[in-house]
Amino acid sequence: MLYSTLTAAVKRQNLRDALATGELLRFPGAFTPLSTRLIQEKGFEGVYISGAVLAAELGLPDIGLTTLTEVAQRALQISRMTDLPTLIDADTGFGEPMNVARTVHELEDAGVAGLHIEDQVNPKRCGHLDGKQVVDEDTALKRIRAAAQARRDPNLLIMARTDIRGVEGLDSAVDRAKKLVDAGADAIFPEAMKDLGEFEAIRNAVDVPILANMTEFGKSELFTTQQLADVGVNIVIYPVTLLRSAMGEAERTLDTILADGTQQGAVAGMQTRSRLYELLDYESYNAFDSGVFNFSQEGHS
Repeated sequence: MLYSTLTAAVKRQNLRDALATGELLRFPGAFTPLSTRLIQEKGFEGVYISGAVLAAELGLPDIGLTTLTEVAQRALQISRMTDLPTLIDADTGFGEPMNVARTVHELEDAGVAGLHIEDQVNPKRCGHLDGKQVVDEDTALKRIRAAAQARRDPNLLIMARTDIRGVEGLDSAVDRAKKLVDAGADAIFPEAMKDLGEFEAIRNAVDVPILANMTEFGKSELFTTQQLADVGVNIVIYPVTLLRSAMGEAERTLDTILADGTQQGAVAGMQTRSRLYELLDYESYNAFDSGVFNFSQEGHS
């Protein structure tokens, strides 16, 4: 009922322990706090909070237009709904090294278990689009040093994302990944890898966990969890998958109303009222205070 039963500190420790097993952890992207509950119920190991999704929810492209305040607020809303660890996209850290430090504090307070900071220039763009630009090595390393030094909970996972593969090639990505680890990164997110061999090259270059981004319509194939595990990937994210699924169904439903004059043809694919109430845990609220939630689900579907 209400929010997670676990503290942020416990969730961070749980993430560290899970990564230590060497098993692949699956982190679907939540597009609402409610979808976070669904991710947990289905048995996934964690929840991803995508910057692209946060921007899209606001009707904005993923080009660095969201603010730290907006991102931290959504991080809190999502993280407090689940016992799972949450990993959030902190873009470029929202400014210079001092801004990066404040970003870490704000997201730590929001309850995330980990965050990643990338080496793109501002304004950034989606990692699977062409025309990206990355900052110089010194700037990239300063961002990670600032993040690592700023955290108050040593178990907060500081992940470095590098987009240099799409700009300078795989060798540059390997080199930068090594230096980001030396700067204090607990994990590496190599963006827009072309094939499994490239993931394996990053795996062989560093001794920290690595992440694979399985976003649809991007530069990478949609590899299976077994394929990713076989080359040593530790975390796989599906950042925009649920948002795309939900928006695709929403568009089809609106088209049905326009075509038929009623939503009846789309009802079979909808979540039922009783299933929504189950996911929201209405009964626990009713048991806690029947004077607030006094209702019956009988007769509804």
